[in-house]
Amino acid sequence: MNALVLVKPNSGEAAELAAKLKIFLNGKNIGVETYTWAKDSKWDSEPVCKDCGIVVSLGGDGTVLFAARTASPRGIPILPVNMGALGFIASITPDEITEAFCAWEAGASSESKRLMLEARVERNGRVVFNGSCLNDAVISAGGIAKTIGLDAAVMLEDENINLASYRCDGLILSTATGSTAYNASAGGPILDPETEDVILNPICPFTLLHRPLVIPADGTLKIAVPFNQRAAVILTMDGQVTYPLECGDYVLVRKAAFKARLLAANRKMFYGALHTKLKWPLTS
Repeated sequence: MNALVLVKPNSGEAAELAAKLKIFLNGKNIGVETYTWAKDSKWDSEPVCKDCGIVVSLGGDGTVLFAARTASPRGIPILPVNMGALGFIASITPDEITEAFCAWEAGASSESKRLMLEARVERNGRVVFNGSCLNDAVISAGGIAKTIGLDAAVMLEDENINLASYRCDGLILSTATGSTAYNASAGGPILDPETEDVILNPICPFTLLHRPLVIPADGTLKIAVPFNQRAAVILTMDGQVTYPLECGDYVLVRKAAFKARLLAANRKMFYGALHTKLKWPLTS
């Protein structure tokens, strides 16, 4: 078995830990493939790890998001080590990494299976983009301070339901895992991480009557870019992968066929992170 170690870019601390981890894993006769990013490289690159049994993420939540898009389609578990500032997803400290790995190796590690979304772009009847995300898919204006129009509908149990024609800065389509990210900053609800729902949250809507919606993940959300759209529109996956949209495009977002397998993660850790990161007071 081999391990893929993803290292946060431009982090000496992460690089140092990766070197120590490689020595530790090699001592267990586990091969190690280390992967990081150049300063100006794109998140849509993909590492190659033959016979990979586990992915170790050394960084913040952004590194975990990349790990999820890489590992989850292959069913590979992720050991998320928090070396960032916030860390809602990455829950393991650098001091706990060897203990957490040994627990996984012994089959004693807790595992949280998180909903991921698949987004595809249809243009003139054919698919021109397909991608997945753990946090969110965001359809927004390509320029600063640009308002765009977007038409949203959802297919639930073979019934097509028109939701609204939005005039806004964009739409966030978030998982429960991503509910603490861009969605929360835009005033959306925070969901339990095991919840299989999708939040549809308009960014700075022109009318305050447009509020966030929570929709079952079994449905398919369909977002249309109107033909009279003037401003540039882009699709962004997990804040890392982007794709330019054109007038007449449809973005279809639904539950992915796979889930992210996060090791040493559970509800207690998530709610503890909410108290710590958001500074919620506790009752005595």
